[in-house]
Amino acid sequence: MKSPLLTLPGAVPAEGVDEGVAAHYGDLFREQRALADGTGFVDLSHRGVVAVTGDDRLSWLHLLLTQHVSDLPTGEATEALILSAHGHIEHALYLVDDGTTVWAHVEPGTQEALIAYLESMKFFYQVEVTDRTDDFAVVHLPAGSIAEVPEGVVVRETAYGRDLFLPRADLESYAEKAGPAAGILAYEALRVEQHRPRLGFETDHRTIPHELGWIGTAVHLQKGCYRGQETVARVQNLGKPPRRLVFLHLDGSEVHLPTPGTEIHLADEGPDGRKIGFITTSVRHHELGPVALALVKRNVAPDAQLVAGETAAAQEVVVEP
Repeated sequence: MKSPLLTLPGAVPAEGVDEGVAAHYGDLFREQRALADGTGFVDLSHRGVVAVTGDDRLSWLHLLLTQHVSDLPTGEATEALILSAHGHIEHALYLVDDGTTVWAHVEPGTQEALIAYLESMKFFYQVEVTDRTDDFAVVHLPAGSIAEVPEGVVVRETAYGRDLFLPRADLESYAEKAGPAAGILAYEALRVEQHRPRLGFETDHRTIPHELGWIGTAVHLQKGCYRGQETVARVQNLGKPPRRLVFLHLDGSEVHLPTPGTEIHLADEGPDGRKIGFITTSVRHHELGPVALALVKRNVAPDAQLVAGETAAAQEVVVEP
């Protein structure tokens, strides 16, 4: 879905999964600094929006999600996963309940598969699942923002800012009041700085929640049964995940960032050594320079010097070995 905000001055369209919104509006670092200072907004209108209504909505979702939501207070934001039977991550949902409806935004293009799964699990529960992507656009206001939220708009408020479920018809008029606009690249740079994983970026077909630090934030360890719980409990109680998320400081003298999927090796073995991980997201940060998130084997020493492709990299621990 192509955002009308791509007509704003300087807008450069994003590519890949984030196609449909602006990558930036002409000055990536200025946009990052604005968000870091709590000003401006990010157009996330390409993300899927799913609504769940009905008296059983919270108790029903509690059975399906990794998060404890049966008693989710009205207006309290949370996030949750849906796992495969083997505990691999299939969906990530960013949720809030407004008292009558659970609203969730999800990765672009994933809402259809998510809704199909939810519909298959309705059974006798009094719930309705609806794709509201055509009607509502997600807009992000950074932490510290004093931008006004229109009356009646559902808001997810987190430590990283507020996500608005804005009527899509109001997107252009709201942008005129909430500016300056920041592109998805600025948003992603701050996400990487904050070590926050993203479905389809930090995940692949075999990722389990422990590898990304999603235990606690998106996975509740004291709730009842859900699909994939056996894997979660086994790893939590008896073992360690095979991989772990790391934050990398990249050599700033390199012109090009290592792209997602770039192999990581131990520096003393060089680029021809054994593969010990791969880049998941790489960005240029307005203060930190070139940085990245990556998945590496759990037993890689936290102080090991790494090389991503041909780019030297120093790691910070996100998930403990």
